[in-house]
Amino acid sequence: MSVRNFLKYQFSTEQKLRKTIKNIFGFYPGNIFLYQQALRHKSASIIHKNGQRINNERLEYLGDSILNTVVSDYLYRRFPTKDEGFLTEMRSKIVSRSSLNKLAQKIGLDQFINTSASDMQMMKSAGGNAFEAFIGAIYLDNGYRKTRKILISHILRMHFDIEALVTTEISYKSKLIEWAQKEKRNLEFSLLNEENIHGHKQYTVAVIIDNETIDQATDYSIKGAETLAAEKTWNQFFTS
Repeated sequence: MSVRNFLKYQFSTEQKLRKTIKNIFGFYPGNIFLYQQALRHKSASIIHKNGQRINNERLEYLGDSILNTVVSDYLYRRFPTKDEGFLTEMRSKIVSRSSLNKLAQKIGLDQFINTSASDMQMMKSAGGNAFEAFIGAIYLDNGYRKTRKILISHILRMHFDIEALVTTEISYKSKLIEWAQKEKRNLEFSLLNEENIHGHKQYTVAVIIDNETIDQATDYSIKGAETLAAEKTWNQFFTS
């Protein structure tokens, strides 16, 4: 491919991505590089001259935190009389790996992922990971207030039936317990830490299978921490 054709291809791809972001999220991006990086799977990492691997993992980490914060705040306001157990379970239904994978496919984001992976198990979670990375990119490009507005108006309200989710039963803890019993595995939920953060207690719980710590999570209740840790463990075993 000639330099001219390469530049033409790059411009065309960039313009297509800009239009896609506008169609899905309702705005044109400022720093397009952030969104291109959000779509770069670790299997297609670019190695910088300083040795740094450029992919979407750091953006995914950031986007995961932003998404959880926005969804938590949205549900807190949407259900003012519900307890933390209900809110935690509702949040899990929205931000679970399987839910985000389906969402990425529904909005067509998965079609833009840059990957060289051939492992089907790895690819199953690539869409959800890219969506979280995209949220990280939106946050860096636009700030928290606009990101929150975009997520609520263009994602939560358009692609999630919140009322239907209320009656949808998803208990990753129960699923893990059933699996452990069936496979004759020793499963424990262990409280690792309890600390006071700005006047609020936070609890860290680990999931231990056959004396091996698989994953852990922190929340404002032990039940919430168990729920999050169970989901992370389930995704690690069965969906990632």
